[in-house]
Amino acid sequence: MQRIPIHLVWLKRDIRLSDHRPITEACQAGQTVILYVFEPKLWAMPEMDRSHFDFIRQSLHELSAKLEELGGRLAIRVGELPDVLVDISRDFTIAKLYSHEETGNGFTYDRDRLVSKWARNAGIDWQQYHHNGVVRRLKGRNGWADLWQQRMREPVAQPPARIQIPNEFDWGRLPTGEELGLAPTQKSNLQPGGESQALDTLESFLTTRGVDYRKSMSSPVTSWDSCSRLSPYLAWGCISVRSVHHRLIARQRELREAHAGSFDSRWLNSLNSFSSRLAWHCHFMQKLEDEPELEFRNMNRVYDGLRENDFNQDYFEAWKEGKTGYPMVDACMRALSQHSWINFRMRAMLMSFAANHLWLHWRPTAVYLAKHFLDFEPGIHFSQCQMQSGTTGINSVRIYSPAKQVIDHDPTGQFIRKFVPELSMVPDEHLAEPHKMPLSLQSRVGCVVGEDYPMPIVDHRLAYKAAREKIFAIRQSAPAIEESQRVFIKHGSRKKRDPLPKPKKVSEYRQLSLFDDDTP
Repeated sequence: MQRIPIHLVWLKRDIRLSDHRPITEACQAGQTVILYVFEPKLWAMPEMDRSHFDFIRQSLHELSAKLEELGGRLAIRVGELPDVLVDISRDFTIAKLYSHEETGNGFTYDRDRLVSKWARNAGIDWQQYHHNGVVRRLKGRNGWADLWQQRMREPVAQPPARIQIPNEFDWGRLPTGEELGLAPTQKSNLQPGGESQALDTLESFLTTRGVDYRKSMSSPVTSWDSCSRLSPYLAWGCISVRSVHHRLIARQRELREAHAGSFDSRWLNSLNSFSSRLAWHCHFMQKLEDEPELEFRNMNRVYDGLRENDFNQDYFEAWKEGKTGYPMVDACMRALSQHSWINFRMRAMLMSFAANHLWLHWRPTAVYLAKHFLDFEPGIHFSQCQMQSGTTGINSVRIYSPAKQVIDHDPTGQFIRKFVPELSMVPDEHLAEPHKMPLSLQSRVGCVVGEDYPMPIVDHRLAYKAAREKIFAIRQSAPAIEESQRVFIKHGSRKKRDPLPKPKKVSEYRQLSLFDDDTP
């Protein structure tokens, strides 16, 4: 019996129908199978969580319905790659394999290499498409910003009008989390998956919620609504960066035309800030694309050994459980464990606190946070965790004062009291440092520090001083200056195409400290 040739689209972090060139071009070429594979080895990794699975499953369910409206079907497999592709090729001739490029973790990097080898040996053309500003095999960072702009200006790929599918194909079914060994999540109020949810979220941000984005993004009180909340949809590909960029430009044009250039200045400032963060989104992903080892080792190698031998498991457990004695840290960790999202300023504080106050190596803390970030994007995540830990060598060393974060971003305790109920009756003026309350007041408000709420796990001033001394003892050395030049050439943010002058001292790199606020 003659085998039927099919055009096989392999979905990865691109669960959508719009702006999906692999789907569009495969459907133009002939009978098409659109495939998603649940890989048990991937889901067994410590950074993967049931909340990720549920979000993906919801997104696939919606995509399946959209494909059926066009005459197509969504194929589902549970298994490892390339084994799944081998099985399909036994019954059908794969005329071509289509997918988007992926900047994932070490597992997906190795898996893609196996798929590439298999495709070459099988004589199958594997066409991979870019779908963001990450440039594969980039020769250097000079001019990367121009490349990003070029990609964002490309037209959005339109969905196919109709989809032809082969007869007698085993389409499979969506597995349950339990079938992959994932226990039900105890988290609540999670953002639902799906392309329509992504589009609705984008529209509400650009038309109503985002007006005070620039001013409100840093506070955990206001950021829940004022931030775009697009990050999980971008991370799992329910919407493309290019689609967001196109709609953002259109919205800016709408505002200018509707108000003859005199629209609310808050919108202008907020949308400009959001536009910058779209570029930063890809800027950080580019780092991992260029150097996949950054998931596991220090970006700047002179910091090897800085924290590796001083890991305090008790500190780690207290940090994870939100029992450090620092109210803002504890509230953020508890909120994250419940809802899988927190704004960037608080993420930066959490990572900096773990790395600098508790002197924990960034790798275990990064893996824990990845599990609890619904929007876990490896390229952004591991680069940012290193940046906040001071191991890049080219960014300012940031050691946040947890008490100051309370005063600046939650002075009345609205956020803290919600997630740390032990502090619900503590007066505003003592909320940043409840351990400094008079003992009589502690008893009166029902919060005896050391009994009802922990004493600070470390002293802020001593921890701050010790961390700076250890980091700068390395940072100011001649080897650090030389290594930082290498890191800057490979990963630094810049627009110029000119050859880079060699900095004379590490402080010259501090201009590369990109932001203190929020990513999309």
